[in-house]
This record gives sequence, C-alpha cells and structure tokens, in this order.
Amino acid sequence: METLFLFASLCSPSLFWWSRRRVRSAAQVVLAASIISKSGKALVSRQFMDMSRIRIEGLLAAFPKLVGSGKQHTYVETENVRYVYQPMETLFLLLVTNKQSNILEDLETLRLISKLVPEYVPALDEEGICKMAFELIFAFDEVISLGHKENVTLGQVKQYVEMESHEERLHKLVIESKINDTKDVMKRKASEIDKNRIEKNRSEKGGFMSVPSTSFIRFENGFGDNNSSAKSGGFKSSSTNFGSGGLDSDAFVPKARNATTGAPSKASGMQLGKSTKTNQFLESLKAEGEVLVEAVAPGPVRSAAPVITDPITVGIEEKLTVTLKKDGGLENLVVQGTMSLVVQKEEDAYIRVQVDSGANKLFNFNTHPNIDKNLYAEKNILGLKDPKRPFPTGTSLAILRWRMQSKQESLVPLSINCWPSVSGGESYVNIEYEASKAFELQNVIIQIPLPALRDPPTVNQVDGEWRYDSRRSILEWTIVLIDNTNQNGSMEFVVPAADPSAFFPIDINFSSNKTFCDLKVGTVMQVQGGNPVRFAKRTQLVADSYQVL
Repeated sequence: METLFLFASLCSPSLFWWSRRRVRSAAQVVLAASIISKSGKALVSRQFMDMSRIRIEGLLAAFPKLVGSGKQHTYVETENVRYVYQPMETLFLLLVTNKQSNILEDLETLRLISKLVPEYVPALDEEGICKMAFELIFAFDEVISLGHKENVTLGQVKQYVEMESHEERLHKLVIESKINDTKDVMKRKASEIDKNRIEKNRSEKGGFMSVPSTSFIRFENGFGDNNSSAKSGGFKSSSTNFGSGGLDSDAFVPKARNATTGAPSKASGMQLGKSTKTNQFLESLKAEGEVLVEAVAPGPVRSAAPVITDPITVGIEEKLTVTLKKDGGLENLVVQGTMSLVVQKEEDAYIRVQVDSGANKLFNFNTHPNIDKNLYAEKNILGLKDPKRPFPTGTSLAILRWRMQSKQESLVPLSINCWPSVSGGESYVNIEYEASKAFELQNVIIQIPLPALRDPPTVNQVDGEWRYDSRRSILEWTIVLIDNTNQNGSMEFVVPAADPSAFFPIDINFSSNKTFCDLKVGTVMQVQGGNPVRFAKRTQLVADSYQVL
C-alpha cells in the first residue's frame, strides 16, 4: 500500500517534495527526477524509492560542482550515483540514477521529460516551475514507474494527466444551461404577469386585450440517437414521419407526449424562450470544438406538429466492433444485433411479429425467454409463449438477438491505411480509406491522434473536411456520406517529426441504414384473428468500436 508524503522546502515556500513509499526492488534504476537552478537550488523533485530529504538535498546540491569540473556534458558519475542531465535556460533537468542503469534508456527518459516540461511551464524560470509543481509531478509519474520508463508518448502522458471526461463536460453543460434557462423563465413569467395585469385593466375600461406571444427553443446535443431533450416538457422536439405497414422508415423519433395546440407551455424549469444574454459556458465549449445547435422560432404560438399515430415500433440495430491492423489485415470483426419492440398502448400489445430472414449462416440467434421458440423455429414468428399475455407497453423490449464473429477481411465495411514517414525533420502522413460496395456509410469520422503540437497540422490534401482538436491533440477527418461515388478517399498532412506509433490507434465512427444480418420485419399481426396492424420500422448499423491498432 502506497503512502504519500508532502514536504515544504526551506529554500522556497513554493518548493514541494513528493515521496511515495513503494516496495523496494532491485530493478529500480531511476532514483529521482528533479529540476534545479544553476546554483543547486532544488525546485521540484520526484523520488521513485525511499530517500531521506537530507540525502536528496545533498545529492542535488553537489551536482553543480560536478558539472563545473567539466567531466562530461551529458552525464556525471560519482562513487554511488549517476547524474543524467540537460540544461534548460537557467535551470537543469536532472535524473539521479544508480550506476548499473542503462544510460541509453536514461537518455531517452530524459528526452521525453524535457519535452513535457515546456508543455506545462510556458516560462522556464523558478517562479513558473514552482507554480506548476503539481502538474510536473503527475507528468513525471506517468513517464517513470518503479524506476523504469513507461512505454508512453508525449500525447498519451498529457491525456492521462488531464483525465478529462466528455460525459462530465456534457453533464455540466446541461446543468448550467438549465440553471440559466430557469432564470430566464422566472424573468419572463414576471414580465408576462405584469403585462397581463395591464392588459386586464385596459380590457375592463373598454380596450382590447392582447395575447402574449411565446417562443420555443430546440436544443440538440448531437450525441447519440435518442435526444434526451425530447422527453422534457419544456423542450420542443423535431418530428419525423414514420413508415407504416410494409413501408420502411429508416429514421425513428419517439412518440411526442403531452402535445398541446394553441396554448403556451407551463413553466417546468425548462427553457421557454431564448435569452438575449450569451451563455459563456456554451461559447467556451463551442470554442473547444463541441457541436451545439440552437434553433429559435419567435412569434406567436402556433399549432403543434402532427402527433405520430403509429401504435407499434419495431427497431433493428446492429453494433459493429472491428479491430484492424496498422500494417494491413483484419484482427477481429464482431456484429451484435438486436430487434426491439415498442408498444404504446396495452390494447395494441396482443401481437405477433412475422420475420423474413435470409440464409444468415454465420449468425447465431437467441430469442427472449418469454418468446415462443418453437413458433419462431417453425414459422419465423415472434410471439409470447402465453398468447393471452400482452407485450409490455411504453418501453423498448429486445425480442431477438444475434451475433456474428469473423476474420474475413472482405466483410469489413471500411478499411483504413495510414503511412507515416519522416523527411527533413517533418513527418508526412498519408491516410486513405476504401469502402465496401455493400454499405452506404453516413457521418464518417476518422480520428487520428497526433503528437503534442504548438500549431495545427498542415493539411496538403483531403477528400472531405478536417478539424484539429488541440485540447485532445486529435485530427478529425469527416466524410458526410460514403457511397458508390466516393468509395476511395485520402488525406495528407504534415507535422513535426514524430514516432510513427504516435499516429495510432485510429478511431472510426459511422452509421448505416443497412445491416449485416439479412433480417427484415414482414408484418405485425394481432394474436386473435391475425389481422395486420400499423407499425413503424427503424434499421440502423453503428460502429461501436472501430479501431486501427
């Protein structure tokens, strides 16, 4: 069990000494990573084994005298330890190791740390080092563990230290937006009460009473298929027409609830109108690259959009997991599919679903425990074992699942080839995609990790659009649609010289209206009488985890 100690330096109130008690191992070679001044004043020191404060202070104080003797400009040895160092303006970046350590590995460790320090300390002076002491300590811990260098890159260290969560930022965005919206609602309601009081007084005196106007706001977060704002009473959700009967409908929107026509919505803590004051939190997220779409429909209250009347919805969704090798070839491909059923009213829940299935030899199918397996095996009909029982209402129920795993490269819907090469102190990266003719891929986003950069990469050629996320050090390549007209595409960009492994793993996201499994919904019929009923259908394939390693 680790125990953390924090020491205050006598030299400076901003000097921190960190020591972590670990199980001592003979393999420990790096004793401490430190930043000191030219006079030997210690600013930051991280110890990787049990060392007393007096000893480390003595070792660091003796180092400037050894450098002055001119024995070696890269490292200096004493009877017990070795100093591996690098000058940084008026400071020294220093590794204290034992004499049995690998000098080449120590120099590589020192080189990586020397790149990290400017990332956290813009001004390389004593004040800047002491101000960012904690961040430097955390970065040193990611590079060195138990005295040995970890196999990490500069970008990975920054990512591990930041430990930012996309879900946390989105949650904070929603909370602050609700708080600001509630304040606006309170001000608006107070204004409407005053206005109604004045209009009422005028009407009592023979005047005409005006009807106050109300505006609506639609908030789309762009993450996921189901917009959580559509379930809130204070938000207006966009509507999409359903296919019914034998017609397919690729887009599916949950049924609107509590729709009203011709009357303003009641205040429930949500936004009813757009504030004229700019939301600083939203603007900051937009600056970081998050996609936020707002639409305002000013003017008097209009009739609500037509309410979807389809009582039943059948959805087919497949999640695709693919791991491609960076040198070419497929490592693994897994398809997991689900057929779900949503019934709005109990009187419509006494139904059966006729399924039209093809060969599907590579797939394994499993039905819900309450589904009659014999009925499905003989007639491809999904129905409850007890026909007198209705399906659950108001919720999505998975009635059929299937899975397929393969290593056939011909099944991959999208192949990625990345070719980094170093020339003249710069890395030239050529990346290309090749899509299968069997799928039309929508909203394709290819995320390429980059080494830590001060300036955006130089993109020489791209098929589609690109965006550089400096916070995550990622280059996003976006293609809105890949079909038979653009099955191949490429991009070339240039960054400062970096290790080829720094551009991996590559993450890919996309969706499609076609699935791997040849499974379709024929009809939905009543249990009694077998009469067909109206229903909507949704089919979607999403890339759950699609990487090039």
